[in-house]
Amino acid sequence: MTTAFTPPSYRVAGNFIDGAWRACDRAPLRAIAPADGGLLCTLPGSGKAEVSAALDAARTGAARMAKLGVWDRAALCQRIGEAIHNARERIAEAVSWDQGKTLAEALAETDLAAEGFRHAGELVRWQEGRMPSAATPGKRVTVSAVPKGVVGVITPWNFPVNIPTEYISAALAAGNTVVWVPAPTTALCAAVFMEVLVEADLPRGALNLVIGSGAEAGAALSEDPRIDAICFTGSPETGLKVARAAAGKSQLLELGGNGPVIVLDDADLDSAAAGAALGAYLNAGQVCSASERVLVQRSVHDRFVEKVLAATDRVRLGHPLDPATTMGPLNNAAVLEKIEAHITDARNRGAEILRGGSRDRRNADLHYFEPTVVTGLDTGSLLNREETFGPVIPILSFDDEDAILQAANDNRYGLCAAVYTESLKRAEYFSSALQTGIVNINDASIFWEPHIPFGGASGKSSGLGRIGGSDTINQLCDTRTVIQTF
Repeated sequence: MTTAFTPPSYRVAGNFIDGAWRACDRAPLRAIAPADGGLLCTLPGSGKAEVSAALDAARTGAARMAKLGVWDRAALCQRIGEAIHNARERIAEAVSWDQGKTLAEALAETDLAAEGFRHAGELVRWQEGRMPSAATPGKRVTVSAVPKGVVGVITPWNFPVNIPTEYISAALAAGNTVVWVPAPTTALCAAVFMEVLVEADLPRGALNLVIGSGAEAGAALSEDPRIDAICFTGSPETGLKVARAAAGKSQLLELGGNGPVIVLDDADLDSAAAGAALGAYLNAGQVCSASERVLVQRSVHDRFVEKVLAATDRVRLGHPLDPATTMGPLNNAAVLEKIEAHITDARNRGAEILRGGSRDRRNADLHYFEPTVVTGLDTGSLLNREETFGPVIPILSFDDEDAILQAANDNRYGLCAAVYTESLKRAEYFSSALQTGIVNINDASIFWEPHIPFGGASGKSSGLGRIGGSDTINQLCDTRTVIQTF
């Protein structure tokens, strides 16, 4: 497929706990490169004991963090941002090898992480309290934000440095300490990222990294009474387990989506096709806000499909370190098997596979999946009902906008949507009627910037709370009211 590439010699010293790297002698995990199936290194297979040690360190460190002034915490976040920026190539290369995304995508993600820490440092400087009036004379009321304490962070493999940044930067800016359990299939690049963060002179115990499986390390973190808040990004099924285990704690959960991309008959079809393709093929479709289903008015269906096929034909599937590659492999076997199951279901329902639909035949034993376009779907198909999380554009056609809106909302997810129309009236109608937390008008469903609130609609299975800028910081603070009598 592509020229062979040789990864750097990676070695992970262990978990980072209480300001030091600690070896773990439990059965190791294996970091396997999705690009070629090679062994990158071994990693700790940590469990409850290691999580407990990290929580002890975080609880002790919480007292140190609570004593830091706002300007000190802002400076810490700025130092971390600079450290990430200075090591961007090193981090991005590890992400490409460990996660499978192209080097260009990995560099973009690393740059977002650097900016995320810088931005958190700026935002916390402007966090303000208030002084509401008291009805009773001789009283003065002040309301201020204080750190929650210890924040547990469990993150997925699709954005292995940016999603942790969204939680960790806000937690540290707010004055909390963190115990972080990354996804095991991208724990190598998480460790490389942690090595860089350590260079920013972290206060002892402020940030602790524990590498292990979700079933052991993640579960141990969620259920431990020493955490004051839990942050999790992943599937609704796992998120429900985390929520139950951490019942009574503050929770910030982002649980995925099956976002509709709506193309109306007055849309700019070139823009709509480009947006649908970007949303489906970025990071090989492994994005919670991806173009999971495209709902098109029937009168423009055929012209739209032609443009989507042209965009699909321009995708270059290959090794993520090859500059010619525009889409790399999937991260793991489980997501590959899920995509194949969804495609099989579509075929059994009479759908037509216009492009792709299978593993790349040149690398059938690896996790490369062809960019795929499917038409003729019914609304009961798995591609329409569930989060596929792969490079697939499912296209469904409808006669009118009311039918499209009904189909768009008839789904358990409610994270992101996109609407393509030249009508301001229609844009306003859909943006108010769609049951999603985010609506993009005339842009891809994946468009987002780190300071913008991101999260799902109430009553759906896309999560709880909002990440993004000051929203995350505020949700990782407690509100303290002090009433003083004179």
